[in-house]
Amino acid sequence: MTHKKLIIFMPSIEMGGVEKNLFIISNYLSSKFKETALITSSSSTKKFGKKVKIISFDLFNNIFKLRSLKILISCILLIKEITKNQFQDVTILSFQANIYSILIAKIFKKKIIVRLNSSPTGWLKNSLKKKIFTKIYSLSSLIIVNSQEFKNEIKKKLNLKSICIYNPLDKKRIAKKAKVNFKKNPFKIKNSLKLISVGRLVDQKDHLTLLRSIRNIKNKIKVELILIGQGKNKIFLNNYIKINRLEKNVKILGYKKNPYPFIKCSNVLVLTSKYEGLPNVLLEAITLKRFVISSDCPTGPKEILDNGKGGMLFKTGNYKDLSKKIILCKSQTKVIKRKINYAYSSLKKYDSEKNLNLYYKNLI
Repeated sequence: MTHKKLIIFMPSIEMGGVEKNLFIISNYLSSKFKETALITSSSSTKKFGKKVKIISFDLFNNIFKLRSLKILISCILLIKEITKNQFQDVTILSFQANIYSILIAKIFKKKIIVRLNSSPTGWLKNSLKKKIFTKIYSLSSLIIVNSQEFKNEIKKKLNLKSICIYNPLDKKRIAKKAKVNFKKNPFKIKNSLKLISVGRLVDQKDHLTLLRSIRNIKNKIKVELILIGQGKNKIFLNNYIKINRLEKNVKILGYKKNPYPFIKCSNVLVLTSKYEGLPNVLLEAITLKRFVISSDCPTGPKEILDNGKGGMLFKTGNYKDLSKKIILCKSQTKVIKRKINYAYSSLKKYDSEKNLNLYYKNLI
C-alpha cells in the first residue's frame, strides 16, 4: 500500500461502460492507497466500496442535471480538496472533463493521470479543438487508453504518447449475474434469430442502422431484437418502430441494472456504434459465449474480434452490410460456433487482476 492520496475525478456518473470501469478501478485502488476520494456531482455512488470517500454537494445532485453544471461544481470541489491537501502527496486520476482537471492540477502542481474513454473520432471536430486538446493533454503526467488501436489514434491525430490498459474483465462475476431464470422469456417469436443490443439510446450508438437492418430482413428470416438502454433517442426510435411496423420484431426494454441474463437468452449481440473506446458489452457477450456482430468503428471492436476471427464486422453505418451478416448467422452455424470459441479463448489479455494492477503501478 502506498501512503499517497488518490483523488478520482468523475463529474457525471451515468449508466454506461465507462461507469462500470470506474466502479471496478476505484474500488480496487482504494485498497492500495492510504486514502482514496471520489469527486463527483452525481448521486449514483452506491457501487463504490466503503474505502472510497465520496466528495459531492448533495444539494446539487437533484437540482443540476446538465453535465456542464456538474463539471463546474466538481471543479470547485477539486480545487477545494487540493487546497486542503496542498502539502500532501496527491495523485489525480481523471475519467471525465480532463481538460479542466489537467489545468487545475497544473496550477496546483499536482500529478495528474487521465483516462480517455472514447476514440478521438467522437470529440475531435475541428483543427482548433485539435490544437487545444493536444496542448493541454501534453501537460498531463500520463494518458491511459483502453485499446491498442486507440493508442495509435492518439499518436496519429494528436501526436501524443499514451499507454494501453485494457478494461478489467471479471468473467466469474458476469457468469454469476447471468444465472437468472426468467418466468417469461423476453424473446417471443418461436425459432427466431434472437438479437440483442445493449447501450445508451444516443446518436453515438447508431441504433437507427440496426432498425433499418431489421426492417430489411424481417420478411427473409425469423428475427427478433431486444434493445436494452435509455437515452434521448428513445421516442425517435419508438416512432420508427411503429411507422415501419416492427413492433413484433423489436422491443425497447429500457435500462437494466443486470443485462447479463438478457444477453445469455440471445443468440447474437449487435453493436452499431459510430465510435467507441473499448466496448465492454462485446467482452461481456463473449464471456457468455454469445456471437458478436459489430460495426468496424474506431476503436476497439476490430481489436476485440481480431479482425473478424472472433465475430463479424460490418461497415459502420451500412445497414445492408449488417443485414447480410445477420442472415449469415442463420446458415453458418459451424462457422459461428468456431468464432465464438476463438473469441472466448482470446479474453486472457482483459484479465481483471492483471489490468487493475497495471493501473496501480502507473499511479504510484
